[in-house]
Amino acid sequence: MAKPAQGAKYRGSIHDFPGFDPNQDAEALYTAMKGFGSDKEAILDIITSRSNRQRQEICQSYTSLYGKDLIADLKYELTGKFERLIVGLMRPPAYCDAKEIKDAISGIGTDEKCLIEILASRTNEQMHQLVAAYKDAYERDLEADIIGDTSGHFQKMLVVLLQGTREEDDVVSEDLVQQEVQDLYEAGELKWGTDEAQFIYILGNRSKQHLRLVFDEYLKTTGKPIEASIRGELSGDFEKLMLAVVKCIRSTPEYFAERLFKAMKGLGTRDNTLIRIMVSRSELDMLDIREIFRTKYEKSLYSMIKNDTSGEYKKSLLKLCGGDDDAAGQFFPEAAQVAYQMWELSAVARVELKGTVRPANDFNPDADAKALRKAMKGLGTDEDTIIDIITHRSNAQRQQIRQTFKSHFGRDLMSDLKSEISGDLARLILGLMMPPAHYDAKQLKKAMEGAGTDEKALIEILATRTNAEIRAINEAYKEDYHKSLEDALSSDTSGHFRRILISLATGNREEGGENLDQAREDAQVAAEILEIADTPSGDKTSLETRFMTILCTRSYPHLRRVFQEFIKMTNYDVEHTIKKEMSGDVRDAFVAIVQSVKNKPLFFADKLYKSMKGAGTDEKTLTRIMVSRSEIDLLNIRREFIEKYDKSLHQAIEGDTSGDFLKALLALCGGED
Repeated sequence: MAKPAQGAKYRGSIHDFPGFDPNQDAEALYTAMKGFGSDKEAILDIITSRSNRQRQEICQSYTSLYGKDLIADLKYELTGKFERLIVGLMRPPAYCDAKEIKDAISGIGTDEKCLIEILASRTNEQMHQLVAAYKDAYERDLEADIIGDTSGHFQKMLVVLLQGTREEDDVVSEDLVQQEVQDLYEAGELKWGTDEAQFIYILGNRSKQHLRLVFDEYLKTTGKPIEASIRGELSGDFEKLMLAVVKCIRSTPEYFAERLFKAMKGLGTRDNTLIRIMVSRSELDMLDIREIFRTKYEKSLYSMIKNDTSGEYKKSLLKLCGGDDDAAGQFFPEAAQVAYQMWELSAVARVELKGTVRPANDFNPDADAKALRKAMKGLGTDEDTIIDIITHRSNAQRQQIRQTFKSHFGRDLMSDLKSEISGDLARLILGLMMPPAHYDAKQLKKAMEGAGTDEKALIEILATRTNAEIRAINEAYKEDYHKSLEDALSSDTSGHFRRILISLATGNREEGGENLDQAREDAQVAAEILEIADTPSGDKTSLETRFMTILCTRSYPHLRRVFQEFIKMTNYDVEHTIKKEMSGDVRDAFVAIVQSVKNKPLFFADKLYKSMKGAGTDEKTLTRIMVSRSEIDLLNIRREFIEKYDKSLHQAIEGDTSGDFLKALLALCGGED
């Protein structure tokens, strides 16, 4: 077991058991497995309360006392996931890793995700111990087995990592950082094809400290995170491996927090992944993983395990977890630091926004208008032609087609489409045919008409549009419905929620940079209204107005600085605090603003995921986002979707919709990631 560096704080959840007696534990385990059945509660209580070093002593005492192998007896008495977990805990860490890799490359097929997880995350020392343990346990050479079971650049990078020769010197040469930023840029973005060898050499050998500076400088130089370039230049398992290496360089605990979340989200649990991580990190960095998990996913690791597993298996995992961060009601200082770094990253990231729908080359509105007329003329409708034309033209080109259609045939294309197609497909196609501001105006009108109000739609649109987009929506709303948007919002909403929406609907958000002194004042207001400041000042009504003004009118760069200052001032993240201290539509509106400031494509990726998860599909939200973002940032949304949910947006749509609606959505999606 790797020890923390001298002076470093221990961050594992499992500690040496005080008053440890290996003979006494060996006797208790023997008794628990003696006779008919076994006392699983006693087994898990002992094994999950001892450090790995102590478990090895128990194994030795068990053999001395009873002439039997403890792991063999445990395998005989236990079954399933509980057995895999307990047996994993009983092996020395390097042997546990060796067993996982052996299982990953044995039989038909290879578990590439397991290989990536282990080999991308281990230190030099851990890698050397793993190679030795594999040789000892299986009398085989690990490198030879990896080479025999993998291929290509994926294989080459695994072999490089397996050497355990990553530089460990924290002294970094600025000149070398600049040189390797240029090397990576020229090997990928600036090259026809990709020089994979450069990526392998630099990411496989340089020290973590050096690579972090390379990543920071790469973002400043190219305007893109290194992850975006890897996704654009590499593919398949090699791409996944390199992304895992980058994540572990940035933060190994964050990498494992993400792996744990993905192991438990959605239907079914990836128990092998869950077991492997909980066992391997319990004496290394489980506390860091817990804190980052709470920060990123707004729930504790403990609560997610509790809701996703059962029986003795669940009890054992919860013991390894070591505590419930939600129950504590306290935001960890370390988690606050992670939140601060996330805001720091969002402040420097200047990722180019890209849509999936672009103007068609060799555009001919006359030919398109005739093809659409033919597709709708006579008996039956050629939906495929309609979908193909409308989803592969920009909105400006669609408006030209409408004008040409009217000039040629004296008919309104929108009316003809309405009469020929119906349901979800009609909503999608007609939405694409409307100018964006008029489409948003219509969605706002629909959200407010009839019985009840769709507050989520109001929030989604007004909290995410730019000043120019908001002003265009106001004009379109007035033109189409002969009433101002502000009057409509005033009639249909009330209280603080109404004030927030009207403030957003003015489209007067500042567009300058940050002001540090002002940001500190704004952070203080936020701390006071959210009731976590030490010295509140001013009456609450005034504070509420000021807080609303800050969120609704300050520029995005300024708000990022406000939220960072808020963390420094309070040790809390503003998004989590709003969720905890506020409720209802006001909370949802403020959270949407904060999420939009941090990462707007991720906000929409989350909305899309929620519209398709569980029983039933929220087709209205799905349609609205796919239509409105297709020419703005749908490509970025796709990337955030696969990053967070471990499946492509294309796959999610394919699994949740059908027929012509599915065809049209996939055309807008623009490809499979």
